[in-house]
Amino acid sequence: MQETALTERWRLPEAEQALLLSMRHDLHAHPELSWQEERTARVVAEALQALGLKVRTGIARTGVVADIGESGPMVALRADMDALPIQEETGLEFASKHQGIMHACGHDAHTSVLVAVARRLVADPPKHGRVRLIFQPAEEGAGGAIEMIKEGVLADTRPFAIYGLHFWSLLPTGCLSVTTGPAMGSVDHLEIVIHGRGGHAAAPHDTADPLVAGAYLVTQLQTLVSRRIDPMSPVVVTIGQFQAGDAFNVIPSTARLVGTIRTLEPETWAVIPRLLEEVVTHSVAAQGCRAEIRLSRLQQPLVNHEAETALVREVALRWVERDALRTRPMLAGEDFASFLDIVPGCFFFVGAGGASVAGAAPHHNSRFLLDEAAFDLGVRLLEEVAREALARESERCATAEEASVRHRGRHTTEGGAL
Repeated sequence: MQETALTERWRLPEAEQALLLSMRHDLHAHPELSWQEERTARVVAEALQALGLKVRTGIARTGVVADIGESGPMVALRADMDALPIQEETGLEFASKHQGIMHACGHDAHTSVLVAVARRLVADPPKHGRVRLIFQPAEEGAGGAIEMIKEGVLADTRPFAIYGLHFWSLLPTGCLSVTTGPAMGSVDHLEIVIHGRGGHAAAPHDTADPLVAGAYLVTQLQTLVSRRIDPMSPVVVTIGQFQAGDAFNVIPSTARLVGTIRTLEPETWAVIPRLLEEVVTHSVAAQGCRAEIRLSRLQQPLVNHEAETALVREVALRWVERDALRTRPMLAGEDFASFLDIVPGCFFFVGAGGASVAGAAPHHNSRFLLDEAAFDLGVRLLEEVAREALARESERCATAEEASVRHRGRHTTEGGAL
C-alpha cells in the first residue's frame, strides 16, 4: 500500500492536526534539558487548562498531571518532555533556538500527541471511567519517573493500567513494535578505578601497570556476555572511556574505565553485580593491581504485561495491517519501566521513518528527524487504548459486583432458612 493511502487511514481532522503540529514545532524550537522543562510544562499546563481541566504542576519539579472524567476506574497515559545536550543540525524551519540543546529523541512529539489525545477525550469524555495524563520530566537517564512516583502520581488514585508510546525513526511509518514481556534494557553506569604501582616506562617489572590491567580487563569483561550468562539472555557490556597516564615515559598509578551494562531480563540484571565483581577483581589481581567498582543502577529492564500488551495489539490492528505489527526488544533504556513495576501496562513503538525523512539519522543524533505523518496514528492508538481499557475494566468490575451480589443473596437465603 502506498504511504499516502496508508496515512489517510488514521489522519486526524485538519484543525486537530494543525494544533498538534503547532505545539510540536514550538516545543522542538524551545527544548529544555532534564529537570529544566519549565517552559514546556507551562505550555502543556496552559493547553490543558484551556480544555477546562484541573491541572497539577510542579510534580517532580516540572511534571504536569491532569485527569479527565469524574469517577470510576482510572487508566493512565504518559509522555516525556525533556531534550538532550546536542547541537541540532537538521536545518528544520523550527530547529532548536537553544544552543547545544535539541529534541533528538522525539519527546516533543510525545508531549504534543498526548495533549492532542486530551483534546479528543475532553470533546468526547470516556463513558466508563477516568484517564490520567502524566507529562514526565527527566526521562533521559535522570530518574524522572521514579521522582514522580515518589511524589504520588500513582498514589492518590491507583490506575489499573498505564500506557505509553515512543516514536521510532528506524521503524517505517505505519509499522509498530509491540512486545510482550521484556521489551527494553536496563541501564547501568559502570566506573572502575584500577590501582597499581607507577614507575618508569623503561622498568615495567618494578611496577604494577594499571593500564595493562585495564586493557586486559576490557576484553575480560566480554566474558560476562560469552561465558558467565546464558547466551539466550541478551547482555551488552560497553566501555566508552579509558583514561590513564599523562606522559609517554611514565607508567601511571591508576587507570579509569567508564561504561555501561545493558540487560533485557530482570533475572539477568539481578546477578550482574556479583558476576561483575568476580571478573573485575580476579582480572586486575592477575596483573598485580586492585580495583574499585562503582555500579550505578539507573534503570531496570522494561517489562510489558501480557494482557495490556494484547490490548494494544488488538487496537493497533484496527489501524494497520497484521504484517505491520512487529516484536522487537531492544537494549536501549526507558524509565517507563518504573511505572510498569507498580502498575500493569504496555510501552510500544510507533514507526516514524517515512519517505519524508528518508536517510535521516537515528535517535540521539544531531540530524535526527521524525515523519510527522506518524503522529496522527499515535493519537489514534493512545485514545482508543484508553477507551478500550476503561470499557473492559468497567465490565470486569460490573461482573465482579454482580457475582458479589449473588453471593450475598445466597448467604441471606441460607441464613433465613435456619
